Amino acid sequence: MKQVVIIGAGPAGLTAAYELLKANEDYQVTILEESNTIGGISRTVKYNGKRMDIGGHRFFSKDARVTKWWEEIMPTQGALPYDYKKLGRQIETVPGGPDPETTDRVMLVRNRVSRIYYQKKFFDYPISMKPQTFKNMGLSATIKAGCSYMKSTVSKQEETSLENFYINRFGKVLYSMFFEGYTEKLWGRHPREISASWGAQRVKGLSIKAVIKDMFGKILPSGNKKEVETSLIEEFYYPKFGPGQLWETVADLIREMGGEIRMNSAVHAVHTENGKIVSLGYTDENGTEQIIAGDYFLSSMPVKDLIASMQSTPDAVPADIAQIAAGLPYRDFVTVGLLVDKLNLVNGTDIKTLGNITPDCWIYVQDVGVKLGRIQIFNNWSPYMLPDPEHHVWIGLEYFCNEGDDFWNMSDKDCTEFAIMELIKMGVIHSAANVQDSHREKVKKAYPAYFDTYDHMDDLIAYLNRYDNLFCIGRNGQHRYNNMDHSMATAFEAVDNIRKGITDKNNVWNVNTEQEYHEAKQTETSAQ
Repeated sequence: MKQVVIIGAGPAGLTAAYELLKANEDYQVTILEESNTIGGISRTVKYNGKRMDIGGHRFFSKDARVTKWWEEIMPTQGALPYDYKKLGRQIETVPGGPDPETTDRVMLVRNRVSRIYYQKKFFDYPISMKPQTFKNMGLSATIKAGCSYMKSTVSKQEETSLENFYINRFGKVLYSMFFEGYTEKLWGRHPREISASWGAQRVKGLSIKAVIKDMFGKILPSGNKKEVETSLIEEFYYPKFGPGQLWETVADLIREMGGEIRMNSAVHAVHTENGKIVSLGYTDENGTEQIIAGDYFLSSMPVKDLIASMQSTPDAVPADIAQIAAGLPYRDFVTVGLLVDKLNLVNGTDIKTLGNITPDCWIYVQDVGVKLGRIQIFNNWSPYMLPDPEHHVWIGLEYFCNEGDDFWNMSDKDCTEFAIMELIKMGVIHSAANVQDSHREKVKKAYPAYFDTYDHMDDLIAYLNRYDNLFCIGRNGQHRYNNMDHSMATAFEAVDNIRKGITDKNNVWNVNTEQEYHEAKQTETSAQ
């Protein structure tokens, strides 16, 4: 029986384990997870009867294998959820599917609403050509933006940075309003310091041209129906209790199939011999040093940490490779959950919601006068994320930071008070008296970044590929801004290689390199 050791119980690691065990072949699978939670960044935090989605995870994918896999684990709703029933709203149901009111293992179908909050006004995200957009911008700004965009269509800048990438697609005025400040919040670097490769991966299909094409495709009867259907997404799938519920379910299935998941087991040593990984050293939940041998190893741990763990092996890591790995940058993440009695935001849409709250799943905060990056409204992801969605609003305030900086090191109390004051400043709530409960959650290495030594990532990949029985999978395992379905796809490819005896890793590394993503096409986007 072949021994397979997987580092990390996030989407990639759990998918790989499930696929190996489902194959009903001779594989013994062990997962080492350094934390006490399942799901990685896709976990759902439980607090005082409420649930927090870390980062927000819309379930949609271009990959039919991923979509089928989700459906296998968590079937789509066969009846309307609580809020839609209460409000008389209609949305897709599957005949014979589970009823969310009586069954927990169910995938909901939800409306996508994500907008930009800029200067106390809402703008569609991505930016639309609706009259309200121009009204919010004002005549002068609209004219300037239009002229700036026209200039960008005839005078392209060399795309040596993310700044130039955005300007080429939106013009300098719209870039300054809706991209510059937010991007700097997210990465802690000005867009001119960030490689255009990030934009090429994440937002290639997003442009004024694409928005206009989508708009006319929807309103013209003679338009290309296929193009309309593959335009900006309007619906997505979502587990009843958040994304972590799906991964907790997968973990249970893995255990039922004979797999083992060792929690609180942090890998600190990777032992190599003759071009192969032979074993891992880790500290178990009791603080005891352990060794686990294997035939195959799949790693979703940060590449930086993987290389550092290989330093003391007989096959010493070359100095230049160690330097590249050590210099790979990340952006860390803090979510402050607030239970409030009401939001000072008017539902200016025709979408019915419980308590008539604004229908947004995400609200992107473009104003540079606050540190806040995004607001999640958990009620709109699923009414089952909190006990009383009719009378309370459960929101997540998302902050991007660096581990060890002043914001990261704030106490829970100080961080929560800071977040509340920013909401008051923005006019989202009236006062601290609106807040009924709170919880802060920290996430390390949430976003692999595309600067510093990332330019030499190919050298690092070439080095790792020397180890025939090592497969790097997932977002941090590949230091790539993979979304959930991309991470799952890396696991599919790695498992296929193991089962077929293929040692070439190009198919694993090539997942999500088509340089098309973001909100541009429904069939070409993926869960975040």
